[in-house]
Amino acid sequence: MERGYLMMLATVTVTVVAVLGCCGGVEGLGVNWGTMATHKMPPDTVVQMLKDNGIQKVKLFDAEQSTMSALAGTNIEVMVAIPNDQLEAMTNYARAKEWVRRNVTRYNFNGGVHVKYVAVGNEPFLTSYNGSFLNVTFPALQNIQNALNEAGVGDSIKATVPLNADVYNSPESNSVPSAGRFRSDISQLMTDIVQFLAKNKAPFTVNIYPFLSLYGNDGFPFNFAFFDGDANALVDTATGIQYTNVFDANFDTLVSSLKAIGFGDMTIIVGEVGWPTDGDKNANAGNAYRFYNGLFTKLGANRGTPLRPGYIEVYLFGLIDEDAKSIAPGSFERHWGIFGYDGQPKFAVDVTGQGQNKFLMGAKNVQYLEKKWCAFNPNAKDLSKLADNINYACTYADCTALEYGSTCNNLDANGNASYAFNMYYQVQNQDDLSCNFQGMAAVTTQNISQGTCNFIIQIASSSTFSLRPSLLVGTVFIVLFSILLL
Repeated sequence: MERGYLMMLATVTVTVVAVLGCCGGVEGLGVNWGTMATHKMPPDTVVQMLKDNGIQKVKLFDAEQSTMSALAGTNIEVMVAIPNDQLEAMTNYARAKEWVRRNVTRYNFNGGVHVKYVAVGNEPFLTSYNGSFLNVTFPALQNIQNALNEAGVGDSIKATVPLNADVYNSPESNSVPSAGRFRSDISQLMTDIVQFLAKNKAPFTVNIYPFLSLYGNDGFPFNFAFFDGDANALVDTATGIQYTNVFDANFDTLVSSLKAIGFGDMTIIVGEVGWPTDGDKNANAGNAYRFYNGLFTKLGANRGTPLRPGYIEVYLFGLIDEDAKSIAPGSFERHWGIFGYDGQPKFAVDVTGQGQNKFLMGAKNVQYLEKKWCAFNPNAKDLSKLADNINYACTYADCTALEYGSTCNNLDANGNASYAFNMYYQVQNQDDLSCNFQGMAAVTTQNISQGTCNFIIQIASSSTFSLRPSLLVGTVFIVLFSILLL
């Protein structure tokens, strides 16, 4: 159990912020609004969906003008972001001031955008980045906060760095929350960052993903990933505290890490937390429902964690599925949304934390393409290149639902081909030329969905693009080919 605890300090992102307004949601509940999709929802439609569900806080991954314009006049609190590839530029103070002018103070007027935070990078210290951003993140943070201060908005708008939970850990010999310390290779850097955040009264932002504790780790106690208790609780012998879920244990490891450098009372924001619904055997709507039901109940009661009882500001990850995200971490990456690709809710939840679960309000007036699908042609004569054509389709479209344990995993060989062909056809806006595949596919007006496997019709969107091969990993294709050979 204690060795397994090391897996808690997993990677990725989450933001739980306040849901107020029409739905009387949990205080401090927000959402991450990512836009890595081949067919993006119109920003005005998404903002209306936020308002309809009483979501009062949103975390972005950039400061795109159409998104910011749609948020103007709503009073929704916004965390705008500087992507990692712009951090080096922000080490130049003049460019940092210009970024603040263009993306923050430009919207700072009555009826403008309620910017609350600037996210400087996104998980820049992930070990998988091999130190690429170690030397630029802190200077960028300093310059952005100083530029905010110089612009006269530093008292109300704070710069922070959303960090993955892998920036802290407990030693393998004593893997309990009270032994938490910042990672040895970045210990001094983290201390400098925390001191600067404290000086400017800015929060520490962390992304915690209990799902990742389970992913690829069958030895991890399954129930410990959720909030409704676990018989094999983790006992911190130094404090006598009994931990029944990995979120509390992870969060308190951070509290201990901050305490160890003299900042045990620093405000902590959970920038990302959530549960995916496809792309892995543990990623499904049932587990997501269980996770969110426990999370909202916890937030609604303001229980906090053993070392930090009370209110926690949290941003859910994420709002809408993103079919163009990289699946290098896993195929589940495209299925984090509490809403599907078309802004429709996936499962019932109660953001008030009262357990009165119902479906959230979906996006209104969504425009779809025609009711047409692309299906495998059973009359095709030459199937020698079927695998190659499926490979091509899944290189430029999202086939992650075909993965082991996913919603479309039980299709037969023809069904797999149809699913791949249709996803490509929809990404290509139902262009007739995109449903041929050397005579192995044909357009149909009959819905070819099967059981739990939904063959989608894509939404109409003014901003579309094809998935690049570099965004994908070969696991989907390997799975498909093995099925075809059965």
